[in-house]
Amino acid sequence: MRLVTGLILAAGVMLAGVLPKNNVQGVYVEARNGDVYTGACYANAEVNLMGELALMGWAIEKGSFNGVALDGLGVAGVIKAGATLGDVHSKNYPVKASLVVDEKATPEQRQALLAFAKHMAGDLFADVTSIVAQPISLDVKNNNIHLASVKFTAGKVVNIETRSMAEGDKICRHEEVWYSPLTKVDHAMPAYSLAAKFDGDGLGTKFNAAEKRGAFVATFHLEE
Repeated sequence: MRLVTGLILAAGVMLAGVLPKNNVQGVYVEARNGDVYTGACYANAEVNLMGELALMGWAIEKGSFNGVALDGLGVAGVIKAGATLGDVHSKNYPVKASLVVDEKATPEQRQALLAFAKHMAGDLFADVTSIVAQPISLDVKNNNIHLASVKFTAGKVVNIETRSMAEGDKICRHEEVWYSPLTKVDHAMPAYSLAAKFDGDGLGTKFNAAEKRGAFVATFHLEE
């Protein structure tokens, strides 16, 4: 009996050792002040003139990061780059970022949310100029993420509202996803920005970049 109990305990320890420390999944929304779904003529016209500002929002459905449960919480980031984000011929850095954490999170969860966001965004969040707590929410039209019609808000600081692409959005008739999402996702759908607003501090600018083919709606699953 002792041998059996010992084997069970040993198996439990081994299993705990291989379980992922971070396992987070949910919905990601992004909006820029330049087109991400476009044709070459429009993309080339915007390079180094637009696309240096971006809103990034994660609505976590379930999971934990650094051992802290983050079910139902959210975090957002706003970045200002030196040039059009994603253009391989431009120098994007330095990039400054302003972050928003869910106000209903505990102090421990807020630290985990910030660590999660920085992990997902990498160098884009290397220089954080401000951090505030706001109520964060995500509304998905008809509970169907594939419609790409969502509304993500972080209090009065960040507001993103999107709809799915329509036939009338194809101006060049050969549009494609010109720039990829700024973070790792499972499946991303380009979307039209009905609202893309930042009204916060830390970046030296506030902006409203609505009416652009500049958004993504995606799902994400981090496991490591």
